[in-house]
Amino acid sequence: MITVAQGMVEALVHEGVSVVFGYPGAAICPFYDSLAGSPIHHVLVRQEQNAGHAASGYARVSGRPGVVVVTSGPGATNLITGLATAYMDSIPIVAITGQVSRDQIGRDVFQEADITGAAEPFTKYSWLVKDPTQIPRIMKEAFYIASSGRPGPVLIDIPIDVQKEMIEFNYPDTVNIRGYKPTVSGNPPQIRRVADAVMESYRPLICLGGGVLAAGAGGQVLSLAEQCQVPMVSTMMGLSAVPSGHPLFYGMLGMHGNSAANFAVHNADLLVIIGARAGDRAMTSPGVVEKRARVVHIDVDPAEIGKNVGAAIPLVGDAKNVVTQLLGCTGRCESAEWIRLLEEKRQAVRYDLSPRQGSVNPRVFVRGLSQQLSPDAVVAADVGQNQIWAANHLSFQNGRFLTSGGMGTMGYSVPAAVGAKLAAPGRQTVVICGDGSFQMQMNELATICQEGLDVKIVVMKNGRLGMVRELQQNQYGGTLSGIFLDGSPDFLKLAAAYGIPCARLSDEMDIPLAVSEMLQSEGPYLLECVVDPDESSI
Repeated sequence: MITVAQGMVEALVHEGVSVVFGYPGAAICPFYDSLAGSPIHHVLVRQEQNAGHAASGYARVSGRPGVVVVTSGPGATNLITGLATAYMDSIPIVAITGQVSRDQIGRDVFQEADITGAAEPFTKYSWLVKDPTQIPRIMKEAFYIASSGRPGPVLIDIPIDVQKEMIEFNYPDTVNIRGYKPTVSGNPPQIRRVADAVMESYRPLICLGGGVLAAGAGGQVLSLAEQCQVPMVSTMMGLSAVPSGHPLFYGMLGMHGNSAANFAVHNADLLVIIGARAGDRAMTSPGVVEKRARVVHIDVDPAEIGKNVGAAIPLVGDAKNVVTQLLGCTGRCESAEWIRLLEEKRQAVRYDLSPRQGSVNPRVFVRGLSQQLSPDAVVAADVGQNQIWAANHLSFQNGRFLTSGGMGTMGYSVPAAVGAKLAAPGRQTVVICGDGSFQMQMNELATICQEGLDVKIVVMKNGRLGMVRELQQNQYGGTLSGIFLDGSPDFLKLAAAYGIPCARLSDEMDIPLAVSEMLQSEGPYLLECVVDPDESSI
């Protein structure tokens, strides 16, 4: 006989969990007491939202569900933004929250919150555990649901008295959930229809979404593109699924993408969307696309197919399995003229790379950074102008791009990098954020120091909430309201207070040396990059 809390820890060990992110409190203390004697390493974040983001970064780099543990009440409610961020980007997370005793639920006692109800829109499934004997089954189901089908966060809310109960712990080997049977292989007749459509097209185009990365299907998609000679574009969440420099890859589409990628989308006769929801930022005129091209939509979640853009050929299944099936029944397309046209459009793409006086052109900086990154580097970009500069100007080989796409959550990058670094200690890990977003997460510098993590942080400092400033100037008559970051700290002094080496960059001539010193330094490093307040995203 062991306690439920001990059983939960045993379940984590059975699932191969080696790291959990969290913040303790009274209602989760029995679990923490059991965790202390286990082989699992606990990472103490400085705010619960960041535990969710760290678990997200860990999951995206490791390919396994991230685990987050927090207490009841405000601990649990603070976590909701992390869960919502993971839910929108289909990231597998198992969240464990403490809860008040069963006999006190519904009485508004100290630190009580209905977290299963509050988080319902942002989780695949949740459990409020009232029967201690069910915990082995619930833990097994939680990991299965989080990582199967379309990945996403799940939540286990466990009252403190349940954690203390004694049970016979027998962890199940398998899961059988009635009504939850995700389709992972493509329907053969539909596979044949897609293959025929590809072979019959003259201007085919593959659109990569985050689902390609979630399924680990980048290699298969690249093989399909090469075998059929089909060009590729990507949503922001699909960046780094294939090498940026591949001749068939034309970059990011959408409102912040490049003109060649958008031209390709609007002039293709066949658009094969793989693992993307085709949301408003990626496809601003889905109705126009539907009229001009046959749309093939491949997704493991049938609810996404046709939701934003009508699909002539829907195909439900895991991206890796489906593309592998397609590889067996497709050949080379008659797309040479189409590729030649797209190459002309690629060569015509122009960005403002002119030098700045007293500040750094952020596009030039990101390109300079990209040139010195390791081939397998992990880059976590925050939300705002820094995100767009990173998405358009980073070049990936075998690396990984992490950002918050669906929810657009500022304050994501630093904790996500913490999780990524713990998932892959040997991979170079770099953060790109703005001075606004950095101040939402700079308390996690303490976590970086406590864990001794070699995470490099670039802060693009312009003294503004840059993307909102741009929006106000372009769409609201230039009235700037609530976007000035006056009162911000000296980031170099802040880094020094944590014992983190740092530097300030304000001259473009110094970019190669500044980047080199940052990447070659031991341990964490903060580089403040001075950017003009009126710099544009594109």
